[in-house]
Amino acid sequence: MAFNINEIRSQLQFDGARPSLFDVDIVAPAGVTTIGNPKFRFMAKAATIPESTMGMIEVPYFGRKIKVAGVRSYADWQVTIINDEDFSVRRTLEAWHGVINSSEGNIRSISNYRSTARVQQYDKGGAVIRSYEMINCWPLQISQIDLAWDNGDAIEEFSVTWAFDYWNVVGLNQDEIER
Repeated sequence: MAFNINEIRSQLQFDGARPSLFDVDIVAPAGVTTIGNPKFRFMAKAATIPESTMGMIEVPYFGRKIKVAGVRSYADWQVTIINDEDFSVRRTLEAWHGVINSSEGNIRSISNYRSTARVQQYDKGGAVIRSYEMINCWPLQISQIDLAWDNGDAIEEFSVTWAFDYWNVVGLNQDEIER
């Protein structure tokens, strides 16, 4: 029965989660006045469900090593954004960078530059099935926007790399929340 199609069908009861059913929401820190724009939800074209890695510590003992769990770490988070002609999302992100560290004065104009971001996955009926919150996030890198004369049938987009301290799964029972 190893090659029976009904075996996988019985395990895939909901027809699989779809990677295109998601949205991203970012709440800006106070002092970055141009974000909070509901447009961001619609302009986030691609994102990832965030990654975490459990570190490992090798403990030597009489010529052998045992492996024990170490510290959990979180990789940077990537979001691809569609650029509209008003540049509102990019302008907001550039302003965020500016309050973290100004170009000319090399100063920070707000003390709390970190925020919260959320990526939500939806089922085919529109209900949220999983929601991740990135805690203390901030835009680490705003990528370039490629321009070219031979790109007449494309819309500009750019990527943002977000640094954050950790993520939580939100909206679940206390027993299921990962800390």
